[in-house]
Amino acid sequence: MNNNTNGSGNCINEILSVIFVLQENACCDSSLDSCDRPMLGGGSNCLVCNTRPVMLYTCSSNGIPWSMPTTKNVTTNCSGQAIGDNCSTVFRVEKLEGNCCTFRVLADNPDETSLNPYIATNSLFTMNCDCLCCIRCLNDCYVDCVC
Repeated sequence: MNNNTNGSGNCINEILSVIFVLQENACCDSSLDSCDRPMLGGGSNCLVCNTRPVMLYTCSSNGIPWSMPTTKNVTTNCSGQAIGDNCSTVFRVEKLEGNCCTFRVLADNPDETSLNPYIATNSLFTMNCDCLCCIRCLNDCYVDCVC
């Protein structure tokens, strides 16, 4: 749990808030290479970016990234190291309300000729940011069918 006693806010929540605003404004720039860099950047593989994909780590994950199903199939098990083909560890910030963030699960793009590394799924989940101890930002990219 992220115990905040100094009143400065949840740092992960603040970074997710920045990512959410950037994705809403989807601008291109390639300056600092950190999670809270001021604009979404275009890389050599894309001209316009609309997503800053993230990986999430909970305080009790022992270094294993959070994983969720890529479909709404309730029988898919994505816990622990039993992660299968129907699970992903890559997400897009969709909504931020207070200390809760809604993420869209991104899946690897099956089209190997595509310049876009991920596709959007219809699988979403909401997480209390107090449960997060670490986020890892991946390269900005374009994800079709979002925004």
